[in-house]
Amino acid sequence: MRHFLENLIVIGCNRPLSKVLYAGFALCLLVPPAFAQTPPTSVQPLPSGIMPNDYFHTGAGAHYLRRAEGDLVTEKLRGNISVIMGSGANVIILSGKQGKFLVDAGIGVSESKMKVALSAISPTPVKYVVNTHWHWDHTDGNAWLHESGATIVAQRNTLKHLSQATHVDDWNWTLPPVTADARPTLLIDDSKIFRFGGDIIHVEHYGPGHTDGDVWIYFEKADVMALGDLFWNGNYPFIDNQDGGNINDAIKWADKAVERTTDKTIMIPGHGPVGTRAQLIEFRNMLVTVRDNIAALKRQGKSIDEVVAAKPTAAFDDKWGRFVIAPAHFTRLVYAGL
Repeated sequence: MRHFLENLIVIGCNRPLSKVLYAGFALCLLVPPAFAQTPPTSVQPLPSGIMPNDYFHTGAGAHYLRRAEGDLVTEKLRGNISVIMGSGANVIILSGKQGKFLVDAGIGVSESKMKVALSAISPTPVKYVVNTHWHWDHTDGNAWLHESGATIVAQRNTLKHLSQATHVDDWNWTLPPVTADARPTLLIDDSKIFRFGGDIIHVEHYGPGHTDGDVWIYFEKADVMALGDLFWNGNYPFIDNQDGGNINDAIKWADKAVERTTDKTIMIPGHGPVGTRAQLIEFRNMLVTVRDNIAALKRQGKSIDEVVAAKPTAAFDDKWGRFVIAPAHFTRLVYAGL
């Protein structure tokens, strides 16, 4: 029994039982567990008063949960396309006689507010929801949207991640598989075209980007592109190195989006305000410069801590480093992907 308990503690906290008892079991709460954890619906400390250092308590997830406590904001664009902000990632809506076509699902705690916001756009039901990738802030609303009658659409790798427990070191969290009703059922390998709401909608995948299952959605007639987390407007992005993403492929996607669009195209990021092609180019140029700075230091044999200390993002920090990905964090993400 003692051997079992020692092994259990080693798996959960990476230290022997005796040392855990001497050091205090609360310390284990700061180390990522090996078991899946259900995401919380609000930001609360543990009963002990400790605020764990993880995605949902001190990271980006905590920011999104707190933001969701406020009002959602709907911005009407063009061609019957709107964007709702405040429920995790930006949620894009094309509304037509057939119903609504959504890009991303937001987070589940916003369900009641999302229903009000969607009804204010039009009374028609949601028919499709495209997940731009698997992350919680883009997919947590899948279940209630599917229950309301929507078909969930995603790239095949997104389904893979949503169907199994997935640990992300940068989040210090292991997300459980989502329930069957929250999983995509219409899968895309490379591309699919929808004719919906008076528009022609291109859902396209070009290989790894910020994950291994990214898609962008281009509304041809409206000339609107929704990029998910391939574009963060004015903020350093998260890059999920563990799940197929890396800085070089993120740059390739940005290059391709610049080539595909014009100065008239509306560019909708996963996070941040609705943007322009010029802002996407600025984002791409920032990625390239930071990547090159870090790559040069890494070629010199610098450790990750030495590279962080060198502040390779310094020229961009005042503008780009004020959201959920801090300069040091972004530096580590880029370094890990090179």
